[in-house]
Amino acid sequence: MKKILLPCLLLLCINTSYALNPPDLDVGEEINETCAGCHGEYAEGGKGGEYPRLAGLSASYIENQLRLFRDRKRPNIPMLEYLDKGQLPEQEIVDVAAYLQSIQLLKKLPPIIEGEEFDAYERMMMTKHFLNIALFDGDIEKGKKLYNRECRSCHGKEGEGDIEKGVPMLAGQYTRYLKKQVKLFIEKKRIHDIDAPDEQLLIDFTEEELNNIFAYLSSADDK
Repeated sequence: MKKILLPCLLLLCINTSYALNPPDLDVGEEINETCAGCHGEYAEGGKGGEYPRLAGLSASYIENQLRLFRDRKRPNIPMLEYLDKGQLPEQEIVDVAAYLQSIQLLKKLPPIIEGEEFDAYERMMMTKHFLNIALFDGDIEKGKKLYNRECRSCHGKEGEGDIEKGVPMLAGQYTRYLKKQVKLFIEKKRIHDIDAPDEQLLIDFTEEELNNIFAYLSSADDK
């Protein structure tokens, strides 16, 4: 079963300002073979969120994060050996980012209907594209209200992110990973927005309020 790719027109949104040429998805797929060791063959992430999902994230967002890792502006020891300028030049950053954006994961598998034949092998292959985030313990309704007030304007109506603006999805990302990143933002160990860093980001939230937001986002992934 071939990888499920977004329409080519969507790739027109990709930021190629640093690239010598338009993104090459075939080259990106080859580069992803290295990424797959931690992030999974289909960029679905791994170890319950120790390694985040990359599939479907905005290419421009991925490009920016790779450059931050490479330039030591976003500390991440496991990434260092892969991001020396000689190992991953600008063109390859653009190629792999475009490829990762193009991967679509499934939130649900089609139901098996009794009495109807189905291809067991095809279904097995579909499971490799399947990622559904487990519900996180918290008050979903309170979390939705907080999300709508504080996060929706950038991260989308239901946490889907914004491809064109390079804003990452939150729904569909591992809660374990989101919690870790929030902690880094609060401790000012990670930049929230490289163009306009928000020094007060998330500082005023209680742990309970953050958990409620995580609970809402984990439920939004089911839609």
